[in-house]
Parts: sequence; structure tokens; C-alpha cells
Amino acid sequence: MQSKAYRFGIEEEYFLSESESRGIARKISPRFIEAAQAAFPNELQREMLQSQIEVATPVCESMAQARLSLSRLRSGLAAIALDHDMLLLACGTHPSAAWARQRATEARRYDGIMRDLQMLGSRNQLCGLHVHVEVPDEDQRIGIMVRMLPYLPLLLALSTSSPFWQGRRTGLMGYRLCAYAELPRTGLPELFTDAADYHAYVETMVASGAIRDSSFIWWSIRPSEKHPTLELRVADSCTKLDDTLAIAALYRCLVRHLARKPALNGKLTAASRAIAAENIWRAQRYGLHGGFVCESRRAMRPVGEVLDEVLAMLTEDAAALGCGADLAACRGIVAGGTSADMQLAIFEEARAGSGGQEAGLRAVVDWLAAQTRAGGSGQAGTTLLGAA
Repeated sequence: MQSKAYRFGIEEEYFLSESESRGIARKISPRFIEAAQAAFPNELQREMLQSQIEVATPVCESMAQARLSLSRLRSGLAAIALDHDMLLLACGTHPSAAWARQRATEARRYDGIMRDLQMLGSRNQLCGLHVHVEVPDEDQRIGIMVRMLPYLPLLLALSTSSPFWQGRRTGLMGYRLCAYAELPRTGLPELFTDAADYHAYVETMVASGAIRDSSFIWWSIRPSEKHPTLELRVADSCTKLDDTLAIAALYRCLVRHLARKPALNGKLTAASRAIAAENIWRAQRYGLHGGFVCESRRAMRPVGEVLDEVLAMLTEDAAALGCGADLAACRGIVAGGTSADMQLAIFEEARAGSGGQEAGLRAVVDWLAAQTRAGGSGQAGTTLLGAA
């Protein structure tokens, strides 16, 4: 199959932070929104809370296209934000934001969601990375969604960028999904047998009035409501663009591999799903520094070892899709650490000085802003594996 058989798109969510205080921007100036929408009319979207925005690439056939699009979006929006005394941050949680001070974006859809979720809507101060990969056949799309479950913890571990919540170190590398789990219809999807089984669930939910349509289902992976794609939602928003592209390449290759190997993970059980859920927790807690429960071996395996095995499995897929370099960059994440690793190292170094906790959080925000704006892989320190 040629690369265009697995076209894809990437969505990134960002925080807007006040450049002077480094705190979250509570109310966004309409002038900023006007300037941003004028610069990126087809790529920019508002989010449920005013302190967040989302961007989406066009449909891409190569990783180079996605890199060019996201680099342009990141640098352009960061410059516009600076013009309005704000910083653009790509991370799963804002280091110091207080959810109780957030304001909702005025929009009909968000008004309805906020009425339904109540306080949980205000607590949804979280940013994720979403990757869509085209899978035209609906039965195949649902099948791949289920068979992808064992790989979701690895994709999360590589993306962890949310070690802080409400100005405190959480002790987790990826806290974002903990807060997100307060919402209904999140977490792992069920073990649907086929598209008809999935539709029976969605149609019952819609007919009963529980949800308006399937876009109100917020699982870690889901079929898109509008497009013939399977959408990855488990990952934190990645601070470094290279990490975003590495995870997108890994997911895209996994989709192609599962499409080619319909028997792979074809007999997942309730126990399999429970083990995947346990490994999601382990990715949240330890990031790259723990291990994953292996069902077949009944053992704990290091994240790096699991990644090496998956990358070896995907060699043919990476060659067919032309994304070998971006896929190989996953090993660089394991070697150098995730955004969460760097945030914690920067926080501890700054906190140890005369400024204490506040200085540590400000230093983290400054690093996040610089890396988001740069868009590239520039390391702001040494290898961090083991820093957590």
C-alpha cells in the first residue's frame, strides 16, 4: 500500500499564559482571537475554556507535510500571543493554573456541555494531542480501535507532559488523564465486536437523549464523527514538535500494521482490557521509568524494551509510509526523557535557588513557552532518563 492510503491529520491543544505573571490567561482578548483567526482561518479552533486553543493540520500524506504545518502554526500563534502579552504552551496541564478561576468560551455547544458537566467542565483544564488516521472501512475501523488497546499505554508514556496540577507537583508524569477521567464516556472503549455493535451503543445513547451524537464520546481512541478516521486521544499535548511527530508516526504505523494483520490482538478478553487499563495507569504514574504488565509473559517489561519490540514489528510499515526517521525518534524520547521529565528537572533546579516553589513554576512555564515557540527538538538540558 502507498503512503496516501493512510492519510492523517494532527490536532494539538495549547494553553495561553500571561507573559508577565506566567499564570493562566483567564479571559482572552477578542483582538487576539481576531488576529489568530485571520492568520489561520482554517486551522484554529476555540476550546471549551478561554485559556485554551486548538489547531488542526490539513489532511497529510507525509510526515514532512505535518511538520511544516505544525511548525508554522506553533511559531505563528506564539508570535501573535506575544503581541498580546501571552505565552503559548504545549503541555498536558498548565503548571500553576487554578481551575476554579477559569472562564468558559461562549458558544452554543460549550454552553450545553458546561450545563451538563457542571464543575467538571471548569476542571477540564487539560490539553491533548489527537491524531486521525484514515481507515475507510467502518468494520475495520472498529476492529482496529479495539485491537489498538494494548499499545495505548506506550503512546501515553512517550507523550507525558503533565506532572503539575494547581501549582503542585503531583508525583505523576501524566496527570492529565486523571482529571479527564472525571468526565463521562472517557477512558478505554469497550470490546466492541464490530461496527453494528458499536452503532447499537451510539444509537441507544442518542435515542435516549444521553448524548447528541458520537462526538460526545471522549474515549482514549474513537472513530471520528465527521471523517472516516480512527482518532487517537490518549496522548498529552507534546511540548516538542519532534515528539508530536514521533508519536503520530508510531500511531500511523500501528494502524497500518493492524490493518495488515487482522489476527493480531484479535482475541482480546476482559482480562486483556483490564491489563491495558493497568498499563495506562502505569504510564500516567511513571512515564518512561516504570514498566508494563505483559499478558503473554505474565511479567513486567521496561518501557524501552516494549518500544524496541514494537519498532522492530513496524519496520515494513515505516518504510511503506515513508516515516522511518520520525518513528525512530521515539527512541530519542526514551533516551532523553519526555516533557514531564524536563519540567520536573527544571522545577527542582529553580526551586533549589532563592525563589522557591514560585520560581520553579515560572521557570517551567518559560521552558514550555520557549520549546513550543521553537517547534524543533532543541534540548534545554542533558539527558534526563532517571530524573523522575
